[in-house]
Amino acid sequence: MNIAINSVKFKADPKLEKYVADKIGKLERLVDNATKCEVTLKVDKPESDNNKIAEISLALPGQTLFNSKQADSFEEAISDCVDTMRVQIDKYKERYK
Repeated sequence: MNIAINSVKFKADPKLEKYVADKIGKLERLVDNATKCEVTLKVDKPESDNNKIAEISLALPGQTLFNSKQADSFEEAISDCVDTMRVQIDKYKERYK
């Protein structure tokens, strides 16, 4: 699966990119026919709390799964996104057995 990490209006730290790749790699084990995964990281309002946004778009045959979460840190937002994406993948598997 091809993983693309986009950071909007900032340069993502290599540690953050590795964290994202590790978390997305766990999703890859759940579904073997995914073709592409796009992760977008954004900062909503730098001066406010709960301002980090993570979006995951996972391309599967017949459907694209999308999830977006907002949290105090990118790691927390990615973790929440991955957890919700697991539920979506389970529903996808049930529907397309």
